[in-house]
Amino acid sequence: MRWAGGRGSGNIEDRRGLGPAGAVGGLGAGGVILALIGYFVFGIDPSTTTQVLGGQNVQQQEGVRGGPADEAGRFVDVVATNVDDVWKNQIQGYRPPDAVVLYDQATGTGCGMGQAAMGPFYCPADRKVYLDLSFWQELEQKFGAGGEAARAYVIAHEIGHHVQNLTGAAEQAQRMGARGAESGSVRLELQADCYAGVWAAHAAAVSGGQIQLDPRDIEDGLRAAAAVGDDTLQRKSQGQVVPDAFTHGSSEQRMRWFRVGVQAGDPAACDTFRAARL
Repeated sequence: MRWAGGRGSGNIEDRRGLGPAGAVGGLGAGGVILALIGYFVFGIDPSTTTQVLGGQNVQQQEGVRGGPADEAGRFVDVVATNVDDVWKNQIQGYRPPDAVVLYDQATGTGCGMGQAAMGPFYCPADRKVYLDLSFWQELEQKFGAGGEAARAYVIAHEIGHHVQNLTGAAEQAQRMGARGAESGSVRLELQADCYAGVWAAHAAAVSGGQIQLDPRDIEDGLRAAAAVGDDTLQRKSQGQVVPDAFTHGSSEQRMRWFRVGVQAGDPAACDTFRAARL
């Protein structure tokens, strides 16, 4: 994937090295364990878990705002900026997330205490994407999805959740229910996968060719989508697949909807809520 010449907007809040903020009346050890189980066993967005547990008041830290100087931080800045540029062309009046937060191990969020083990997530309460960069190693070593394009897919997927927060799709999913193979949660996640594909389709055009994804990069994105499918995660963690416990969709579904976005390049093609077949 070519990205080094791409533009960064500096919409990064860098909390790396600050350590975790304290929690007042927070989730406690049991709540954190439930959040971790939710992610690794079922692929549940940790913001969903922490909101269900509820009642927490976690101190928010303020990191350094602007474009990071290190390569790993700059990669996130460039990719996130490019994703936002694509959505500015797709949605009139689009507003980027309030920040992409880089942190180590744990940090306070509007959705509770964010933990690195939860993986990347979007918090609708504060409109920020949270990312511990150690997840890149996790993605490659644990899930077998390496390469910069796989990492870019993750960033585009999380910003896709921000798009859903703006359009009201997140509320629609909540009304439909959170569990099951045809649930609102699954449809929401598959739509975010499709939105990541829409980004991939337009990344080069909006960057003036400074960001380029070749067919091999698209395959890396597809591998990342497959690696975090509910069936794959469940098979690894519990040795069997339980479709009624799906929250993100199967590996095949996640790859298919990412591919729909790449091929169509149109958010309208990503209407998983009306799709008869996921």
